[in-house]
Amino acid sequence: MKEPFAPTEYKITVIGGGTGSFTLLSSLKDRTSQIAALVNMADDGGSTGMLRDELGVLPPGDVRQCLVALSDSPRLRDLFNYRFGEGSLKGHAFGNLFLTALEKMTGDFAEGVELASEVLGVRGAVEPITLSNVTLVMKNGKDKEVRGEYKIASQNFHGGRPEFRLDPAAEPNPSALRAIETADIVVIAPGNLYGSLAPALIVPGVGEALQRTKAYRVYVCNLVTKPGQTDGYNVSDFAGEVERLAGGQFLDAVLYNTEKPSDKLLEKYAKAGEKSVSYDMDRLKAAHYMAVGRNLLSGGVWKPSGPSDPLAADRTLIRHDSKAVANAIIDLYDRTRNKKRRLFHR
Repeated sequence: MKEPFAPTEYKITVIGGGTGSFTLLSSLKDRTSQIAALVNMADDGGSTGMLRDELGVLPPGDVRQCLVALSDSPRLRDLFNYRFGEGSLKGHAFGNLFLTALEKMTGDFAEGVELASEVLGVRGAVEPITLSNVTLVMKNGKDKEVRGEYKIASQNFHGGRPEFRLDPAAEPNPSALRAIETADIVVIAPGNLYGSLAPALIVPGVGEALQRTKAYRVYVCNLVTKPGQTDGYNVSDFAGEVERLAGGQFLDAVLYNTEKPSDKLLEKYAKAGEKSVSYDMDRLKAAHYMAVGRNLLSGGVWKPSGPSDPLAADRTLIRHDSKAVANAIIDLYDRTRNKKRRLFHR
């Protein structure tokens, strides 16, 4: 059963891409219809990478996932996530092909996304963070550059914190900046820190918009580390990197999980080099943001809904309870807003 809408609907903007945004949007859409998903546009792997290389289009993959997450039509969601298993279309998701066709037909990716939103009955809006055709570039400590999100994902940073840029320089999507500036709540979604969040946060204008908006700005921290890139990171490390990538401090709150996964699951993840994200209370208490720990771990045994399920991967066994996260975000905002009202009326 869907959560009833709050008496006053909140304007919520979610920044990210990939499965982190997908899971969060799936529950937040049940709390408000005024939701905007801002999607990074640097994906160049799998079906998306092939379409970019062959047709010169903007990356449809993460946009598709966000559209599906915000859709109220189960059958159309399944259709958009359907992935061909054979022939010349093997590996392609139908939704990626559909968005590509719309871009080619209209000559405008943003217009194509709007049309796809109408077809899917999307609640809210999906906005590319930029409409520039960009490549993510990483510069490591040896002044060597690695190009492409897909290649960067396999790099070992050896404890360093590399610099990132987009090539060519990206123009921010005005609609995306407006969604940040006019929101009640801005959420930095959990997900691949350097693959999903970095390409969104480093777009010129995004960091400035995050710093000047009057919205309540919340970062939902990851549950596990990524081997070779975020080894040993605790909650404050993740939050610090989010702000570094955005160019300055802006967070009002950081939401993190306090529930320990089962030993069996931790063992399974440890074999792949992934470990549960820890938290240092002394550092969190000294932070400029409010650090809030909750049980955000899904306790159920997750099973993919089908072969086209966008979350069908072993790595999602330790995952956020999206409803618990959505409720915690709304609760945090309500408490803060009510506290300000009390102070104002004294």
